[in-house]
Order: sequence, then C-alpha cells, then structure tokens
Amino acid sequence: MGRDQERVVRELVDAHGRTYAEEAGIALKDTPQPLYRLLVLAHLLSARIRGSVAVATARALQDAGLSDPRRMADADWQERVDALGRGGYRRYDERTATQLGEAAELLNERWGGDLRRLREEADGEVGEVRRLLQEFPGIGPTGADIFLREVQRVWPDVAPCLDRKALQGAERLGLPKDPDRLVRLAGRTDPAVLAAALVRASVDEEVVRDTLDAAREPPG
Repeated sequence: MGRDQERVVRELVDAHGRTYAEEAGIALKDTPQPLYRLLVLAHLLSARIRGSVAVATARALQDAGLSDPRRMADADWQERVDALGRGGYRRYDERTATQLGEAAELLNERWGGDLRRLREEADGEVGEVRRLLQEFPGIGPTGADIFLREVQRVWPDVAPCLDRKALQGAERLGLPKDPDRLVRLAGRTDPAVLAAALVRASVDEEVVRDTLDAAREPPG
C-alpha cells in the first residue's frame, strides 16, 4: 500500500505540482512585494469563484501596477474595480475593491508594507501568523490558510502546511489525511508544491481520475 500511495503522490505532483503563486506569475521570495502579491492572491482565491479566475485577476492587478500595498492604497476605488473586472472577478468586484484598499492601508500603517514584520510580531508562531492575517479585510480562515500553504516555500518554519482543502484532496485520492505522512510519501517534493497539487485534486474530479489511472498503469 505504501508503494502504491507513493506512486499516486508522484503522478499527482508530476502532472499538477505547480503552486498558485507560480500560476499567477509571482516569483515568490521573502521580500515585501512578492509576499504582498501572494496576500492579494490568497484574498482572491478565498472567494467562491474559480481558481483560474482568481489567478487571472491577480495578473490583471499586477498589469494595472497594483503590485505593492502603497500603490494599491493610493489607487482610487474605480481603478481597483476596473482591474478586478478585467480579470473576470465581476461578481465580487465592488466589495473586493474596497477590501483591497483597506487591507493595503492596514499593512502600510501597522507593518510598514512588509509582511515579514507581521511574521516577526507573531514571533514565527504559525497560529499567531494565521490570526494576524485574518485582521486584513477580506482575509478569513480560508484566505489565511491559502497564504500559509503557499508561503511555506519561503517561510520554511511554516512547513508542512497542508490545510483542510489539501487534506480533502488527499482523501479523494485514497491517501492518508495526516500531513506528516503525506510529506514522507512525497519525498523531496516541496510541501508547497504538494499542497497545491492536493488542492487541485480536491476541486477537480478529472485530476483525481487521471492521477489514479496513471498510478495504476504498469511501470515502464
């Protein structure tokens, strides 16, 4: 069973092991601008909307120059609405435009536009980082979990972070729902990559079917 599960994980990661930050064109580093762009992406992904729309909208905000908290806060509300609309985020555009502006102002005023200072305030304690993230308008428990599972790539003390959505994907694939066991099955795979692949399995039945079919094929 262990070898079968290892193969399922390998097939999943090989086909779907791309973080949402990568998909959104964010070259994630432990520096202020990429971390802020990840926060915005987590905000967008946490809504009841297709992941592809959230990713496209994150790119549209970047194209509009709204890639750091100061520019986001300085932009007028209509500018934010228009950028969200270009990404296809129309159902939530007006409320989200307001929340993005308020969140950027909070980040600037409390942490100098730098999410690393939030992490320092939390003394690196994951539960406290999660709590502080939820002080941003529009970031609830789901948004905080999305941010943490992606940021573990550059904040290794957060890892392994496999949130509820990732564990749902593991269950659909017949894999254990224990994060440590999943990380062991994945070998040297980056936990952020593993988490993103599992999330894709949780939201797309075709990912589950194709992964299990590939894992059943005889090797060679």
